[in-house]
Amino acid sequence: MLRLENISKIYPTGEVLKDVTWELKQGDRIGLVGPNGSGKSTQFKIIAGVEEPTSGQILRQAGLHVGYLNQEFAVTATNTVREEFSSSFVELNIIHHALTAVHHDLEHAQGADLDKLLKKMDLLQREYEAKGGYAQESKVEKMMAEMGFAQGDGDRFVSEFSGGWQMRMNLGKVLLQKPDVLLLDEPTNHIDMRTIEWLETFLRDLSTPMAIISHDRHFLDRLCTSIVEMERGEASTYLGNYSTYLTNKELNREAQMAAFERQQKEMERQQTFVDRFRASATRSTQAKSREKQLDKIELVERPEDGERTLVFHFPAAARSGREIVTIRDLTHGYNDNILFLDANLQIERGERIAVLGPNGAGKSTLLRLITGREKPDGGSVKLGDHNVRPAYFEQNQAEALDLDKTIIATIADEVPLWKNEEVRALLGRFLFGGDAVFKKVESLSGGEKARLALAKMLLGANNFLILDEPTNHLDIPAKETLEDALKKFDGTVVVISHDRYFISQIATKIVEIRDGQLVVYHGNYNYYLELKEEERLRAEAAKQAAEKAAELAAKRVKELAKQKVKEQAKKGH
Repeated sequence: MLRLENISKIYPTGEVLKDVTWELKQGDRIGLVGPNGSGKSTQFKIIAGVEEPTSGQILRQAGLHVGYLNQEFAVTATNTVREEFSSSFVELNIIHHALTAVHHDLEHAQGADLDKLLKKMDLLQREYEAKGGYAQESKVEKMMAEMGFAQGDGDRFVSEFSGGWQMRMNLGKVLLQKPDVLLLDEPTNHIDMRTIEWLETFLRDLSTPMAIISHDRHFLDRLCTSIVEMERGEASTYLGNYSTYLTNKELNREAQMAAFERQQKEMERQQTFVDRFRASATRSTQAKSREKQLDKIELVERPEDGERTLVFHFPAAARSGREIVTIRDLTHGYNDNILFLDANLQIERGERIAVLGPNGAGKSTLLRLITGREKPDGGSVKLGDHNVRPAYFEQNQAEALDLDKTIIATIADEVPLWKNEEVRALLGRFLFGGDAVFKKVESLSGGEKARLALAKMLLGANNFLILDEPTNHLDIPAKETLEDALKKFDGTVVVISHDRYFISQIATKIVEIRDGQLVVYHGNYNYYLELKEEERLRAEAAKQAAEKAAELAAKRVKELAKQKVKEQAKKGH
């Protein structure tokens, strides 16, 4: 259906894509992976016609329509939900507006002008009908339902809905255009787990071929039939999901390394023979022959190391007391929205806790209460008395960092006794090198700000890390480095993340915000999922039992009513 053929893209800052070739066929769900800046989004823009390649071409079936959901959800906050969905019918809306204008002009038209307007109206109505305009409303209503919107939501304003619901609006708008292929660029960014799980299920049921850019490894595992890896501007295709890709990539690397080492050993042996017998009267001919063979050998390349990524670990933490945080009878909310009602929680030394719950449940609020940035309406939130040293990673790094400072000043100002070489060494581990360290924070990307904030956290001997969405904007290699650093950290961690794979790697305890309470699961993420499934099955069984009981009760009432009628009939005789 669609094929990238030797695509290259060169910007003034350098070459991003080098002879990239891969194809998308019917039934494919391709995951496009690689570090930030490796050209993933650039390829989508080229396919969608937003940018032109420097060389190469896109081969596609005639009339192929590409649906493109990019990272930024383009919605109009003042639209109703129904208007937002309807905005996808651009051509039909233009015709509809023209018809509205004609109807307005007809109110005052006479004579020849009236005839012209009537003819124009007839042509516009025919065109509107031919393009399916009169079915537009029913299509919108059907798509809103498919995206999970309730019947009354169509008249509500877009601004009333969370980022997750706005993502659904954008996806629905793309699908209303009936695309032949779908391009999804980071569709899971800034949406909660419940919406991510809904999106997984929805996309799995779609027959439309799609290519997906995502740093969510669990999402890629659940959806993808193949992976296209971008590394140093070049593309490699692997069949299977993300986990299969990792396994096969490592097997390929090991096989290539083994072949490289065998060839090197054999070439070394042959070279030794050549050097030894080149001047020999009896064996020089043989030595020259082997030397010619060596010159003709097609060399096996040594497998390259992976792309450069973060290299860090958290410094050794001073030992704290056993009690890190004690939450008692917490009540808190905003206006009429009560987030916590008599909630309790104990956080102890060495725990790595993941806080879960849908967007708006109060996860970030809980962290602000723990750090003292907010005061509870009722109850108490208290840090432990003995040597608890917290460090807070805010979700919005634009607010947490001084935008007017340079990268190097952000670190150097925190550690005035450090030498310039020490500051640069730390920044180098977070991929800030050369003149880049003099860039202002305000000019940095989301991923760069996240890396700088992590670097800043390493400057204190903190033993309690409070992390609000630390994986936002980080690519997969950077996430893996952070996971490893947190697992080796000997202090206490409380983290919010919508990345299920990340949580499954680091959490030893789960706290779910549910109905104003802090529900504790004493185990890792998989244990939590098992218990949640058991809870679901019990609730389903209880519902079925209640329905059965109600059915039996209704049946008994009918039987009693019939019996009463019979008894009254007998008395009547």
